[in-house]
Amino acid sequence: MNLIDAHQLVLGYEGQAVVGPIDFQVDEGDYLCIVGDNGAGKSTLVKAMLSLIGPMSGSLDFHMPPASIGYLPQSPTGLGSFPTSVEEVVCSGAVGRLGRRFFLSKKDREEAVANLDRMGVADLRKRSFNALSGGQRQRVLLARALTAASRILLLDEPVAGLDIHTSSELYGLIDRLNKEGMTIIMVTHDIHPALNSATRILHLGHSSFFGTPADYFESEEGRTYLKEAGHND
Repeated sequence: MNLIDAHQLVLGYEGQAVVGPIDFQVDEGDYLCIVGDNGAGKSTLVKAMLSLIGPMSGSLDFHMPPASIGYLPQSPTGLGSFPTSVEEVVCSGAVGRLGRRFFLSKKDREEAVANLDRMGVADLRKRSFNALSGGQRQRVLLARALTAASRILLLDEPVAGLDIHTSSELYGLIDRLNKEGMTIIMVTHDIHPALNSATRILHLGHSSFFGTPADYFESEEGRTYLKEAGHND
């Protein structure tokens, strides 16, 4: 099932184009890696997929409620300065689907705890979020994104600042979620998920590419990306 369609999409600010025109689609079960140089517009595209900005031209169509996207930001703000418990952080992922309700239900809270368990950090549920390591925080924030998501996880540089071992563990969790049926959209500078896990790649830059990893790494954009990442073979 098709979830997102972009056709001749151009994005930007104050009349100045930053991205596009680009064409891409996201189907149910996809693992889409979005790659490109700094300043290529990856963050702008993320804002568009979160419905924070609209197209300057072209179209970006959602074939499911945009609220069914769970988002893991690169640099979460607003959490580090409050003595918030891990459980409260994850429960906040359910706020977007409250509708006319003012309070979380027992089911909402049970789902949040279940997602903590899926991420292997249920034992931290009563701990202060401030007291966690970087890797633990990312697992908790991934559990929050899962609590918000029903169809798609949108991940913006999810391993930024993490060591190699912790990054590998987090990638393993994301791979498992995709194999369980969750659609993944990941913005990344890391070559490994693009090489090992992606079903499709969207490259942004002076020229754009959208297609399979096999076709991408045979393209000029893909060969340049491999070379810059140190994969010259």
